[in-house]
Amino acid sequence: MYELKSLGFNNFFSEQIQATPYEIGRVATSANGIYKLLSSKGEFLSQVSGKFRHLAEKSRDFPCVGDWVLFEPLIGEPKGVIHSVLTRNSLLSRHVAGEKNEEQLMAANVDTVFLVNALNQDFNLRRMERYLMQVYESGASPVFVLTKRDLCSNLEEKVQAVEEIALGVPIIPVDALHNDGVEAIQALIKEGQTVSLLGSSGVGKSTLVNRLIGKETQKTQDIREEDAKGRHTTTHRELFLLEKGGVIIDTPGMRELQLWSGEEAASETFKDIETLADQCKFRDCHHEQEPGCAIKIAIENGELSSERYKSYVKLQREAKFLALKDKYGTHRASRIQGQAFRKQNG
Repeated sequence: MYELKSLGFNNFFSEQIQATPYEIGRVATSANGIYKLLSSKGEFLSQVSGKFRHLAEKSRDFPCVGDWVLFEPLIGEPKGVIHSVLTRNSLLSRHVAGEKNEEQLMAANVDTVFLVNALNQDFNLRRMERYLMQVYESGASPVFVLTKRDLCSNLEEKVQAVEEIALGVPIIPVDALHNDGVEAIQALIKEGQTVSLLGSSGVGKSTLVNRLIGKETQKTQDIREEDAKGRHTTTHRELFLLEKGGVIIDTPGMRELQLWSGEEAASETFKDIETLADQCKFRDCHHEQEPGCAIKIAIENGELSSERYKSYVKLQREAKFLALKDKYGTHRASRIQGQAFRKQNG
């Protein structure tokens, strides 16, 4: 039995429900069309109804971990039938690997995303920008968690580097293995709030989840000595309740992150560059050879790194391509973007 409030149920969701014969549940796991639901009546392994499946048109129409659903318990057994998904207040998703124009749902109704990155040799600012862009696109709030601080000899330098790419975003260095800094993360998780962990494979997410939950629920493995990369351990998305209040959703580590959409998210992630662009002498400045280009001046003065600007250009191009692909398809989108590139570069 679970209290809906402790699972994260609030006015945003209750206002969507009129009189209904169904129960309210939250998706804790999802695999092969089977959803484990947590509810005030207990846990139920459920499937969507035939009508639901018939009306669903795309992947985001189906439930994912973190979703609130209305379901019908079956008599005499801990199973149920899902009839509808409540409107989400946030959604973490990405483009599936490969050429298919398909969205992969990761977690729904998340308030805060802990972007977990290691402070060892795997430290990568460009990857962090990509993850940050994904969080802004989801509607959740980001927090950077920098793990393996015990393996870092230049902590202040790396924290400052993250501050420069994530203006105003909280940054928490931790050594989860020895429980150092975990209290600062716990302080950000309140009763009824949902947090999710996002990061590459082997950055220490499973160790951190175990510390937050207070028991070994996720398997962990040591990092490889030859390249300081961790081994992937989490194999599926799962929702856990924390003893001190709050809900946490762990997600498998990713080898790559292909964005699903996000021109607006790119603007949010690179506010500093967009502010500089507004100061250029010419409104249609391409930031290449034009006189009075504020971005060129900032790079020359050392106020902006050329690597960060290149990352901005790359992610902007990727976001625009995704928007074109969604509208016209891959082939035509490639042609349109190619024509624009050639026109811009003479």
